[in-house]
Amino acid sequence: MAGACDSDKAQSSELGAVAEHPPSQSTSITPHQFLLWKQTKDAAAMAKAMAAAKKRADDLAAGRVRMNGRELFEHEPWVFDDSRFE
Repeated sequence: MAGACDSDKAQSSELGAVAEHPPSQSTSITPHQFLLWKQTKDAAAMAKAMAAAKKRADDLAAGRVRMNGRELFEHEPWVFDDSRFE
């Protein structure tokens, strides 16, 4: 049990050390600056997603990768037609 007490003391001293540090000096931004940053970030994320989707479509068309179930259903729905078994 002595080891448990030592670890509790270590954790409490770590927490105390964190609380003793003053808050960091941060740079405030205006709502306009935030919106510009957010639009830039969203545009970059969308461009990256579109490039990945185009690459995936090109790879599927070339047969370099396998289709998942959704892609197979979208491109070849006849595979999922069970009417011939009725």
